[in-house]
Amino acid sequence: MTHLPPSYVPDVTRYVKRSSREVPVGPIVIGGGMPVVIQSMLTSDTMDAEACVREALKLADAGCHLVRITAPTVKDAANLRAVREALQRRGSPVPLVADIHFKPEAALEAARWVDKIRINPGNYADRKKFLVRSYTDPEYASAVERLEAAFLPLVKLCMQRGIAMRIGTNHGSLSDRILNRYGDTPLGMVESALEYARICRKAGFHRLVFSMKASNPRIMISAYRRLVATLQELGPDWNYPVHLGVTEAGDGEDGRVKSAIGIGALLADGIGDTIRVSLTEDSIREIPVAYALRSLIAPFAEAPHPKGKIQAPFDPFAFERRASLPWERNPKVGGAEPVRVAVPEEHFAALVESSRNTEIAPELAYRADRVVELDPEDSEALAALRSGPPRLVTVRDRCPYPPLFAFRMLAARIPVHHPILLKDTFFPGEQTDPLRSLLNSALQLGGLLCDGIGDAILLRGEPDPKKALQLSYNILQATGNRSFKADFVACPSCGRTLFNLQETTARIRAATGHLKGVKIAVMGCIVNGPGEMADADFGYVGGAPGKVNLYVGKKAVRFNIPQEQAVDSLIALIGDEGKWAPPPAT
Repeated sequence: MTHLPPSYVPDVTRYVKRSSREVPVGPIVIGGGMPVVIQSMLTSDTMDAEACVREALKLADAGCHLVRITAPTVKDAANLRAVREALQRRGSPVPLVADIHFKPEAALEAARWVDKIRINPGNYADRKKFLVRSYTDPEYASAVERLEAAFLPLVKLCMQRGIAMRIGTNHGSLSDRILNRYGDTPLGMVESALEYARICRKAGFHRLVFSMKASNPRIMISAYRRLVATLQELGPDWNYPVHLGVTEAGDGEDGRVKSAIGIGALLADGIGDTIRVSLTEDSIREIPVAYALRSLIAPFAEAPHPKGKIQAPFDPFAFERRASLPWERNPKVGGAEPVRVAVPEEHFAALVESSRNTEIAPELAYRADRVVELDPEDSEALAALRSGPPRLVTVRDRCPYPPLFAFRMLAARIPVHHPILLKDTFFPGEQTDPLRSLLNSALQLGGLLCDGIGDAILLRGEPDPKKALQLSYNILQATGNRSFKADFVACPSCGRTLFNLQETTARIRAATGHLKGVKIAVMGCIVNGPGEMADADFGYVGGAPGKVNLYVGKKAVRFNIPQEQAVDSLIALIGDEGKWAPPPAT
């Protein structure tokens, strides 16, 4: 039986910032009670020092505190010296982070010129061949010894230079050894990072930051929770800072929704010392999203403290939907029914009419007197629900707590057979910045849905009824609760990218976006594919300059397709696999 760590936070209805040690990175500090550090990654070719410098300066001017740059080869790593020196000549103190995959020798070169190294424990010393085999304990220990021999030179160099390191696990690139022992799980992600951390600690190196990234917000949240709980259990001197990110979040509203759910829900629980929003867009567009997410912490930190402490009404480490019973209406709500989309009654008829023959349609007309609206601390109202058939229950408007906390309180205090209608805001009609409003709706509703709480959602933070309906479905798709279109996993561009990711992703989305239930990964290079494609049905991966490899699952099936033919080849492959359907008539 797998050992379960203690809870990841002291109270799931009260904001308490996780205590972490300070880790200096150049002139800035991550952790130790400092404000959340905003970072991004360059999309320029690492060998083009001038382009890297221009992009880094633009990011710094936009408020980016930390700039990451890929170093896929020793040659690229050596060119970081030119980037560093050019920034210094221009008076920029922005710290540089080298991003390393596969190449210990590139890490050793890069560590001479940067302020921080990011290594991926899934591919730094292990090689991924998707092999299934059993490891005896001696074989496993021997593999860890080989890992230590490969990794220790980098640790010693970081100590010598006084630079920091992020041990950054990615869900899709766990080593074969970890996969065979722990599975493709949050537990495996945590153990992958801890193997490297133990080597660092054994050598006396503590300038560490952890990350647990995944393209699926539900998996990402679970992995970070397990990491934090495990670090707490290991002892007070394991209080290393945490870097948050949803990897390959994509672009547009979808990318912002996924990032808000994953990053935002963890920030609201007091977890996270630095964040990067990974969008398949120009890197500078990540910065305002990151700042808006950081600003959403304040309402949680400033909320009043609940009158009593509750036991978490969900398993923080493994998703399981709350086991309500159906509310017998048309349509049914709760039980095994899909999470329903409610809209204010005054908009219902018009939205039904405008959404005919589409997958995006309202399902419930919300009116306060048709559901049970209560204060989650009103003992008398709560007592009235202890018996009787299932009723649709929600929190009344003007509740002083953020919805994420209020609905956790409600779920803990009412009988489980009552389904719950989630709200993104208790103060509808309040004017706010559109980006902040979108992110807040995704955080509040998406965070609860990833907890397994919620049988219907009501989104009122967006004043435009059609946009609110679209956003509702996007949140349900991002949390794995509904599927109404193709799902895209698209990496943010970087210096490794072998084609124009933004243009290519847009073309693929235009051609395949109508394929309900199909998941397509668009990866700029072999580093992010096939491993980072996670559970995608199909993959479009840069194999060489101007050439693309196509995947079915994690298996490459078509190679070196000229880029100009690759989208048509992807469509043909989807057809060959029996998953193509013509787009609906417009």
